[in-house]
Amino acid sequence: MHKYILSCCSTADLTETHFKTRDISYICFHYMLDDKTYPDDLGKSMPFDKFYKAMADGAETKTSQVNVDEFINYFSPFLEAGQDVLHISFSSGLSGSCQSAMIARDELRQKYPDRRLYIVDSLGASSGYGLLMDKLADLRDEGMGIDELHSWANENKLRMHHWFFSTDLTFYIKGGRVSKTSGFVGALLGICPLLNMDCNGKLIPRSKIRGKKSVIKKIVDKMEECADEGLCYDGKCYISNSACLEDAKAVADLVKEHFPRLTGEVEIYNIGTTIGSHTGPGTVALFFWGTPRHD
Repeated sequence: MHKYILSCCSTADLTETHFKTRDISYICFHYMLDDKTYPDDLGKSMPFDKFYKAMADGAETKTSQVNVDEFINYFSPFLEAGQDVLHISFSSGLSGSCQSAMIARDELRQKYPDRRLYIVDSLGASSGYGLLMDKLADLRDEGMGIDELHSWANENKLRMHHWFFSTDLTFYIKGGRVSKTSGFVGALLGICPLLNMDCNGKLIPRSKIRGKKSVIKKIVDKMEECADEGLCYDGKCYISNSACLEDAKAVADLVKEHFPRLTGEVEIYNIGTTIGSHTGPGTVALFFWGTPRHD
């Protein structure tokens, strides 16, 4: 057993097996599908294919963040057992869950003054957030203590790059991120918006690419532009997708072709039900380590 708990939210979009293998604890967000509430529990309560089919068939979705009481109930058993906790939260640019975790921390410090409970805003999402967690688990396993790891996470989290594209604008229009007129024209012309996560942890549209083949090339071009050492990048690369596995595989194949020094295989995951409630089917995201995000 490790000397401290490494923790995150389910919105890091890895598999339960991955979390267990790396000894990473997680707390679940929640979502509603046609007025029925489910935990965002990595596809256990609702398989991803069923979830995205329901969305495609017109089901209504809503999401809810983890509240203060839930965080208190989640952290308390670790602290009671005499363990310190380093919790990396879902981006504050997308959710108020980080603030809830900090309020819970402040309350628990009064009850457990001898324990350390650190909260770090990941400024990340989906499997990019997951790739950050995987790296933190590496450093912990190499012997890094909680104080040093807490500092490392804050100093390096903006080196994790998040690039997204979507081939289906339906849910971007529905959520108000794309106007109906722009969405209609975009769909007619086969426009695929390319977005990334800025230094405040918010998703920002960067360009409009015409055609799936072109946007797949463009997202890999962005990896060449931003990754550590460019085409000599030798870190890990994760991809997540919402019910468009073939598109994710096409990105993975192009990444492997352009970056022969990658550590291991490109790993492909599902975009979970919290983030997927807003993107809908048809989104692919690419994650890698690079130069710090500045805008």
